Amino acid sequence: MISLESQKTHINQLIERCKKNDSTAQMQVYQNYYKAMYNTSYRILKDEFEAEDLIQEAFLTAFTKLNSFKGEVTFGAWLKRIVINKSLTQLKKVTRYDEVKMDVIPNYEIEEVEIDYSSLEVQRVLSCLQSLKDNYRIVLTLNLIEGYDYEEIAQILNYTNENVRTTISRAKKKLKQVLVNDTNKTQGYGG
Repeated sequence: MISLESQKTHINQLIERCKKNDSTAQMQVYQNYYKAMYNTSYRILKDEFEAEDLIQEAFLTAFTKLNSFKGEVTFGAWLKRIVINKSLTQLKKVTRYDEVKMDVIPNYEIEEVEIDYSSLEVQRVLSCLQSLKDNYRIVLTLNLIEGYDYEEIAQILNYTNENVRTTISRAKKKLKQVLVNDTNKTQGYGG
């Protein structure tokens, strides 16, 4: 088992070699990060071919801008930010990015439903997440799957912190609603 410290050292050595245009090092970096970056892009774009193209472009960008990588965050985090930004730009380019109006919804309009979370399967939750409108799907993906906090999401999406908080709250309620409807359908309760 390789220690975390020696893994970091190995990655840093690879990055230094990449800065000198070492194609072997670039290929190793690509192989180390490809799958995770592809998954991140695919969760945003919902299209295998677009995600594949975008990843190639993201790695090219990363390798050409490697001198701007200062090491304040891990290389993986820096690369993921490039992938997310490119994915969001692509999504907006193809005009599939539907904004949800940020009206204030009175609390009495929100119906609270209980869910038996212990019976939920990860694949079903991810499937229901994919069915949400783009901006709900994206904020939940960035928050729950990619692990970004509200401030980081606000920076990435160029939203206010309040807007991110509100959107995430509504997105979670919508996801819960979709999960309840999906559960009712699969259990034959109508829907």
